[in-house]
Amino acid sequence: MYNIPNKEPFGHMLGLNLAVAAVGIENNHNMPKKKLEMFEILKEAILIPCGNINFIFFEVITSFSLFCFLVNYEILLQRTLFETSEILRTPPGFLNYRWPIPFHTKKLNWEFSYKLIQLTLLYLLPLHLLELYSVLVTVNLASKIYAKEKSLTLKEMIWKPIQKSRLTGTFITSVYVLLLSTCTLLGLIWLVTNYLVLGNFVFDVLFTVLYGAAFVALQTKYLEWTAMWNISIVISILEGIYGHEALALSAYFIRGSERRGLLLMLVFFVWGNGLRLPCLYSRCFEGRNGIIAQVSLFCVCNVIKWIACMVYFYDCKERILEKKVDEERGEKDEVVDR
Repeated sequence: MYNIPNKEPFGHMLGLNLAVAAVGIENNHNMPKKKLEMFEILKEAILIPCGNINFIFFEVITSFSLFCFLVNYEILLQRTLFETSEILRTPPGFLNYRWPIPFHTKKLNWEFSYKLIQLTLLYLLPLHLLELYSVLVTVNLASKIYAKEKSLTLKEMIWKPIQKSRLTGTFITSVYVLLLSTCTLLGLIWLVTNYLVLGNFVFDVLFTVLYGAAFVALQTKYLEWTAMWNISIVISILEGIYGHEALALSAYFIRGSERRGLLLMLVFFVWGNGLRLPCLYSRCFEGRNGIIAQVSLFCVCNVIKWIACMVYFYDCKERILEKKVDEERGEKDEVVDR
């Protein structure tokens, strides 16, 4: 049994019986004994689909609905981002000094507001559900391949569905994660908005440095928290633990490995935005070919990311179990010496 002290933040605040939950995980323990660094986790995540053509074929089929939705969502998102940049652009007559943002309030009409509302609703509802379905399929199949270290046939992939209780539990955990991530993103948007508004009245190097440091700090924590949130979803899929218990258990497992999680999320953050920014600059949203190429690579990135999260979870879990075994052996040795 895991011995989780009451002074831990999640255990103390939420009053969770994490010891009982961890016992169930330990009894089902069957995974490769490896200690993987960030690049090794990425290597494992890439090798799993590359070594199983059936996995790739199944992922293409199950991700097709997400792909079609993302093509249209990206067009709307990039068009809105482009219009936002046009609104914030300094007018020709204001080149020599800073201009107030209210100068362009006429451009913030109902049509633009409607696009923002539409983007928000599309992100919170259909996109969230489609991504969750893709994550469920990816993590479930990849974990079977990773644990058994052998290829699965297409028939095995189709006729081994996920338990209904785990589907419900994973959805509950994903709602928790969606709320937490949305609140953090709103904090980042609030920082940027304040900088743009206050920067028109306060021009100071110290002001810029302070806001820049605050943004970088919050962005770094967001990526670190994202790793923990993703692991909680993996726990819900693989272990059947959901909600705040999955979040607490995730925080417990990755304790001491936060840097690896941060680096992993940084890689995929750069990958995703590195694909979007060139398309935005080239106005790919005016056509479809560029967006289709971007979304195709993004879907590949998404699959690799969740396989990497699964491998990262197994590795963190193995480290915790080894540490616990070492502690128990040390206690037995002390008893023998007495």
